[in-house]
Amino acid sequence: MLSPEEYMLPCLNKTLLGVECMGCGIQRSVALIFQGELVAAFKMYPAIFTLILLFAFIGLNYFKNYKFAGKIIISLAIINVIIIVGNFVLKTFIN
Repeated sequence: MLSPEEYMLPCLNKTLLGVECMGCGIQRSVALIFQGELVAAFKMYPAIFTLILLFAFIGLNYFKNYKFAGKIIISLAIINVIIIVGNFVLKTFIN
């Protein structure tokens, strides 16, 4: 049986420049979630759960419009950007 890693796309930024991008780890993190490894998924890509929450809310809002949906979506997006950029800075410059 083939592992999920065999189907994953390589990061072009890491392949060509040797530096991880802000999205590095998201594919492996999703694969870990499907395998039930939630803690490992968080360690691989800390923004995975807030991204899932954001996209779930956007999908839910598509079918039922909520009064403050715009503010909630913007707040979740800002939180995700902070986590993604913070994780990138930690991985790239501090480690």
